[in-house]
Amino acid sequence: MNTIGKLFTLTTFGESHGAAIGGVVDGMPAGIEVDMDFIQAELNRRRPGQSAITTSRQESDQVELLSGVFEGKTTGCPIGFIVRNQNHHSQDYENLRTLFRPSHADFAYYYKYGTRDHRGGGRSSARITISRVVAGALAKLVLRQYGITIQAYTSQVGDIALERDYRLYDLSLTETNAVRCPDPAKAEEMERLIQQVKADGDTIGGVITCVVKGCPVGLGEPEFDKLHAQLGSAMLSINAVKGFEYGEGFAGVTQRGSEQNDEFLSEKGIVKSEEFPTESGAGAEGVAAANYSLFTIHSSLKSNHSGGIQGGISNGQDIYFRVAFKPVATLLREQQTVDLEGNPTTFTARGRHDPCVLPRAVPVVEAMAAIVVLDSLLCAQAYHK
Repeated sequence: MNTIGKLFTLTTFGESHGAAIGGVVDGMPAGIEVDMDFIQAELNRRRPGQSAITTSRQESDQVELLSGVFEGKTTGCPIGFIVRNQNHHSQDYENLRTLFRPSHADFAYYYKYGTRDHRGGGRSSARITISRVVAGALAKLVLRQYGITIQAYTSQVGDIALERDYRLYDLSLTETNAVRCPDPAKAEEMERLIQQVKADGDTIGGVITCVVKGCPVGLGEPEFDKLHAQLGSAMLSINAVKGFEYGEGFAGVTQRGSEQNDEFLSEKGIVKSEEFPTESGAGAEGVAAANYSLFTIHSSLKSNHSGGIQGGISNGQDIYFRVAFKPVATLLREQQTVDLEGNPTTFTARGRHDPCVLPRAVPVVEAMAAIVVLDSLLCAQAYHK
């Protein structure tokens, strides 16, 4: 219920206005150098108060590693960590103690558990994604040893959208603006829209696109643990996510198979392969020592409509997918609702909230992708031993 993964696992704990958010990462390979500056930088990308278009809640979000690291490297033991909550204004939510907010988890939580933490959404708050970002950062430290990179960006806010083809953009520009959009002109439009929506006491949704490069052939299983199913499950577990598509997704339904098929191009067939880094090759000492026998096949395709996954298994091409986020449910304007007894009433939310979750959700999408890819990689390596 609170754990993701098979070999590389994350178990999370905490509430928005509790003492801390935290987690336990298990299955982290030993011997990986822990770059605390990198982990903190990932958290800083997610933290509140970073721009005029995000919530004004001020949290430093400093991570404390409690175990699993010795002399700067992972030991292979569980890594426990916490991020302490410091700037919660619980009194802002007192008027919600006996109300169910529209389109929130309040009603479902209350009738499932018989109780709920009304302060900032409690366990259902997006603040819980802190744990995912820490685990994702640790996963990225391993994946970088294999040359696997993960880059997400805001590709749509409201009706302002980029072209669907990520190859048309310089993704290195993603972090140059508050919206995290690689198109500077579109980013300005998106930011103006978010500011207008915020001024109206309203919210807006959009789409985040994510690209995984360098992923080897063979990740994922052919039936219930298809790689795209694992990615979809991970993305749909993120607060406010309403949709997931990979490759051409829904846009491909208007085409014929002759237009969608990814044909192979090779002078001598698909025979060129290269072993994964071993002790004598590239890679982290703790990872390489296992002498894995998984292979990367270098093949050329006319296209990549499949999004790097075929039959539920990665094919060595770029994996790309899109995640749809609904408008944040908390509006700073009067709304109709009911109380715990079902009596109709009105209320106006107080507190500090994001008018658009996308800019801060970009690192969360990357983190969940990193967790899934590393877990699948470790499973594939175990299979090939």
